[in-house]
Amino acid sequence: MFRRNSIYFVAAFLAVLATFVAGPNAALDAAPQHRDQVPGFYRVKVGDLEVTALYDGTGVFDPHWLNGTKATMDGVGKALQEDPQLLDVVDGGFLVNTGKQLILVDAGAGTWWGGGVLGRLAGSLRSAGYTPEEVGIVLLTHLHSDHVGGLTTQDGKRVFPNADVYVAKAESDFWLSPEIAAKAPKDAQPFFQSAQAIAAPYIKAGKWHTFSGSEPIVDGMQLVALPGHTPGHTGYEFSSKGQKILFWGDIIHAQRVQLQHPEVTAIFDIDQTAAAATRNQLLARLAREKVLIATPHTSFFPSLGRLHKDGSGYSWAPVVFTDRWDEK
Repeated sequence: MFRRNSIYFVAAFLAVLATFVAGPNAALDAAPQHRDQVPGFYRVKVGDLEVTALYDGTGVFDPHWLNGTKATMDGVGKALQEDPQLLDVVDGGFLVNTGKQLILVDAGAGTWWGGGVLGRLAGSLRSAGYTPEEVGIVLLTHLHSDHVGGLTTQDGKRVFPNADVYVAKAESDFWLSPEIAAKAPKDAQPFFQSAQAIAAPYIKAGKWHTFSGSEPIVDGMQLVALPGHTPGHTGYEFSSKGQKILFWGDIIHAQRVQLQHPEVTAIFDIDQTAAAATRNQLLARLAREKVLIATPHTSFFPSLGRLHKDGSGYSWAPVVFTDRWDEK
């Protein structure tokens, strides 16, 4: 009797154990895939400044938008066959919290450029713990729509209602001029139209400001003239406790091509010769001084890194992700 009961007990125990083991495995097998990604922001500390890279989206730079020697462009074509992601480009902007002011450098594309693949900057800003209403200053490197489109909705509303917007006078005078726009080539017309529509509500609200020299706008920030890409293309270099970060606008479009071949220009450069000269001079200085660079167009997010001399060109050392960003 004892032996028969023991057999029954063991059999029952094994059946329960089998059910227990099989149950979790079945649940794991049924787990759905998650299609979303992490929020698009990343913070670094520059002295006392909190700098947050804000993701706006990723597109592809058309190789026909690049101008270089036949040998160089043949090399780009061959490299593209081996690596189709060679010309993938991130678009974005940057938030600088000085402790006193919240400053946005470039605003992404919004719905004005990119055919729907861009326009995430405002969402990235909120994910980073801020709201558009908190931004007090917007600094624009230039007025191409992939840098300013995030300022204004298609129906003419200001995305950053409390922000004063600053841009070089030469830049504003060029893109907002009806006379210049009327004489521009047909392919360039959309740039003028979008710049004028995007700027309009800020001008009407008295929030649009221009600068023409080195006048101070923000404490600890220096204007850096970067001629060639557009008439008033400007960088912003912030310094704090001996550390520097440069927001350089469109010095680079296709990072993995133009760092190795700084002489390669883009069709969007109004003055190709000046753009190439500016790039060559600036890359040499930044590599020598190891300045942290914030670039709206990069192959990697976060769009932050430093330059190293690499043969006749340069290599990009990206900021590496860490959850202890404030100690870097």
